[in-house]
Amino acid sequence: MSVKPRAIHFGAGNIGRGFIAPLLSQSGYHVVFTDVDKDLIDTINDEKAYGVHILDTANGGDDGEKEVQEIIHVKGVLSTGSDLIREIEHPKLKLITTAVGLPILDKIAPALAKGIKARRAAGGGTINIIACENAIGATRQLAEKVRKLLDGEDADWAAQHVGFADCSVDRIVPPFNPDERGADSELDVGVEEFFEWVVEGPALKGERDGKLDVPIKGMTLTDNLAAYNERKLFTLNAGHAITAYLGHLKGLRTVDQSIADAEIAAVVRGALHGEAGKALCRKHKFEEKKHGEYIEKIIARFENAAVKDDVVRVGRQPLRKLGRGDRLVGPARMCVEYGIEVRHLPRGIAAALLYHNEEDEQSVEMRTAIEEKGLEQYVVELTGFEEGSDVHKEILKAYAELDRQKKVA
Repeated sequence: MSVKPRAIHFGAGNIGRGFIAPLLSQSGYHVVFTDVDKDLIDTINDEKAYGVHILDTANGGDDGEKEVQEIIHVKGVLSTGSDLIREIEHPKLKLITTAVGLPILDKIAPALAKGIKARRAAGGGTINIIACENAIGATRQLAEKVRKLLDGEDADWAAQHVGFADCSVDRIVPPFNPDERGADSELDVGVEEFFEWVVEGPALKGERDGKLDVPIKGMTLTDNLAAYNERKLFTLNAGHAITAYLGHLKGLRTVDQSIADAEIAAVVRGALHGEAGKALCRKHKFEEKKHGEYIEKIIARFENAAVKDDVVRVGRQPLRKLGRGDRLVGPARMCVEYGIEVRHLPRGIAAALLYHNEEDEQSVEMRTAIEEKGLEQYVVELTGFEEGSDVHKEILKAYAELDRQKKVA
């Protein structure tokens, strides 16, 4: 039996292999991937290792590749089989993480509940569960789904021995072709050098509550996760989306090409520095100088040509990104709350409304709704900004200008 502490990671895709698993492995965990893709799990078990290629134009070679981190001794189990339950029972298991996408949490909750029951019956120890999804409160949502499936002694045991901690995750993991990089394994993945993993410390359980028994290098624990969540969502995600949508309108393919456009860069900086940034500093008491430096670090990441992040990937599911609390409308609403005038965020919202992609169901749905309801009414329904309000007018004005520019181009 391995003496290493174990971690199960749901989702053996690029985020799991390129972000979460490397940090776990480098911190001394034996990583067990679980996924529904049998071919992928078979490949993991055949190769048991892969490389994480750090993509960075600074101090790198001509191709922007800085280094390759080798991740070894990994294992895979199908998330639909009994092997997963045995892994959750394992006495060395300390942590379960996910990177599967918010809608899939519904599907993994039953397996987690079944595993928790088996772990209690086997006399297992305390574990923590962290959903590393690009959404606020993902672990809380997963916890609710799991707890509904537990009752009696199982529920009581889980309340004492299973920690559910929310987190904020940040690392760009773009599409990566191992063959083009001359990689040794089809499991190899490319990532940007920067990452941030901030976890809700007070929710963790262990020998000392509020901390992991086996700390993870690079993980930051906080008792104010809300501030980190909104900082990331209203800076990185907002800037990323605005860059992608404006770039798509101009026929640009990647984020670095888009942010290199002076007009787009001006809108992004205006939205992040003068609008969202001001609101965040007022609400969370961030130091303005430090927050400004954070914004410029984010923009520098967009400029990283080695990452080659496709604007269609970043822009997918526009209706989700136009949610009232999400990356575009959310900071605009916060600005209204603090009396901050907005001109650049409405331009980003308008660009998202103009995102036309026949292969994206949400784009098609949005386009149909605009045609059926009319732009003015649809913007009210979607954003919550009253018809005739300053922000509503700015969105309509920006939409007309961008639409005109697109047709001229």
